[in-house]
Amino acid sequence: MSSSILDTAREVLALEAQGITRLIDRLDHNFEAAVELILASPGKVIATGIGKSGIVARKIMATMNSTGTTAIFLHPVEALHGDLGMVNAGDVVLALSHSGETVELVYLIPVLKEHGAKVVALTGGLDSALAKAADLVIDCGVEREACPLGLAPTTSTTAALAMGDALAVVLIEKRRFKAEDFRRHHPGGKLGERLSLTVSQVLPPEGAMPTIGPEASAAQAVRAIQEGDLGVVLILEQGRLLGIFTDGDLRRAVLRGVDISQAPVTEVMTKRPTTIGPETLAADALHLMEQKLITALPILDEEGRVLGLVHLHDLLGRGQVSFRNHCGNGA
Repeated sequence: MSSSILDTAREVLALEAQGITRLIDRLDHNFEAAVELILASPGKVIATGIGKSGIVARKIMATMNSTGTTAIFLHPVEALHGDLGMVNAGDVVLALSHSGETVELVYLIPVLKEHGAKVVALTGGLDSALAKAADLVIDCGVEREACPLGLAPTTSTTAALAMGDALAVVLIEKRRFKAEDFRRHHPGGKLGERLSLTVSQVLPPEGAMPTIGPEASAAQAVRAIQEGDLGVVLILEQGRLLGIFTDGDLRRAVLRGVDISQAPVTEVMTKRPTTIGPETLAADALHLMEQKLITALPILDEEGRVLGLVHLHDLLGRGQVSFRNHCGNGA
């Protein structure tokens, strides 16, 4: 019994994964044009659909709202009974229908265009009435549903959802939407809560931040990185930061032909690493990591003494946001 259950579950997951993967080769100028249309719009994105497609449309709308693109959901039937007042010239409509023949949606599209909205169809029916009425068509077609009857929307809704995520993520990059922007949109969420803290407000975690003294060798630094499991070790002298040694520093040293077994750590460390103060917001720390392409930041007080080390995992959810308290210069 369990074997049959698991076999069916695996088949469903495989079919849905294939449905998404096959969309990759179908991405074309229509997708690019849709992104540019949304970016240039003076209005908002309107997501619409019936049934399961409507549920997916709501999720796309929610994702866009939380990541810098103003969006609303418009029910096709309610639209025809007064909700068209939500639609303004310049709005961009994302119309979802796997077949492209959903009657209510097909009837609605010309009315939306009369209001001055542009329509982007997310559909598998490239020759459908919806596709023909839309300004742009993004192909979300799938070969088959995961439902054994071929009736319940399964693979098709997963594909449409993934395409909506692709749109949202491209818009995040194009709008240069940052972690602090996400925090402002999620003041009550767990990630928003973490990013709104300062590093000085966080309780110290278990364990010590990895440190060594300037007399240590590069080989000892590598061992300290391995034991600390953070990809970084701080080089301290009397509590002050002399430098930082990371996995990246190790790779660069090896490429330069440095003999790691003999070289002192001071020869291969980064001598002026990026640092932050204890009152830095977690969101600002994350933004700085993004800018510098780094994963950890030493925390210094006003006199340059090391207070701790904040890591990317701390900011994004491996436990609470935290910095690791200094426990001496030993490796």
